[in-house]
Amino acid sequence: MSRKDRTTFLTKEEACSSKEWILIDARGKVLGRLASEIAKILRGKHKVTYTPHVDCGDGVVVVNADKIKVTGAKEAQKGYGYYTGSIGGRREISYRVMMQKKPEAILQHAVRGMVPRTKLGNAQLKRLRLFNGKEHNMQAQQPTKIDI
Repeated sequence: MSRKDRTTFLTKEEACSSKEWILIDARGKVLGRLASEIAKILRGKHKVTYTPHVDCGDGVVVVNADKIKVTGAKEAQKGYGYYTGSIGGRREISYRVMMQKKPEAILQHAVRGMVPRTKLGNAQLKRLRLFNGKEHNMQAQQPTKIDI
């Protein structure tokens, strides 16, 4: 195998020449499909210079996070579990209740499950901003609107 045939990994300086912000409208989008596209952008897999161990993904601003939808019977069956910290303290919140209380947490939870569970994944999740409604306060980053 010659040296030309090998995959070359780029350094952080080579791979991450510029980070951008991307604006996504979640109105009417399916939860899982949207979350996988957001995770791909956060990780940097949409770029030619993708390197798995380097954080070169872009930032994502999502508006209308409260307007996402799920397919099938997930609205009635899906649940979000957590622990209170005490013995036997497992609790579960249904999708409908979570949609009323914290609709942006649904998309946050879905994207979190699609990025690595490491320091790299935590750094990538910090560039995800979710907003209910059309307004957002990220105008200074000049996000580029894309259609998914």
